[in-house]
Amino acid sequence: MRALVRGIAIGAVMGLSACGSSQLMNIETGQNSPDEFAILPTRPLSMPPDLALLPAPTPGGANITDPNPNADAVAALGGNPARLTDQGIAASDGALVAHATRRGSDPAIREKLAQADVEWRSRNRRRPLEALFGTTVYQRAYRPLALDSRIEQQRWQRAGAITQTSPAPPEE
Repeated sequence: MRALVRGIAIGAVMGLSACGSSQLMNIETGQNSPDEFAILPTRPLSMPPDLALLPAPTPGGANITDPNPNADAVAALGGNPARLTDQGIAASDGALVAHATRRGSDPAIREKLAQADVEWRSRNRRRPLEALFGTTVYQRAYRPLALDSRIEQQRWQRAGAITQTSPAPPEE
């Protein structure tokens, strides 16, 4: 009798645990409605002090009442929004961006990485219980790809690079 009750209790616990959600790992899970944070209110209509300030009307072009969250954030923090370029990069950071992109940049890098991630995960299937209960294996899946900071620091130091702390901090 006790074995039967214990079996039913274990079955009930396992059944209820399947009702859990992994929504914290993927915030868009089950989202079938628009993102309310993606909707930006427009500025109120107003007459500019000089009509020459109005941009030329172009299909898909900007309007002076269109929201500009990057410039608004810079202004709210006390910065000068006029120093932002079209890409949202401060003019003073142009040399840094030019150096970082000297070998080119891929505008579709996020899509390519997402596709590579899906392919990697499909080759490394979940275990049956994880698939049954819908748990994620994110940390375990990427553990072989993680860097050990201590080993990497020692490797760079041996190569003659100046690192943040030389020598490496003692192991705990």
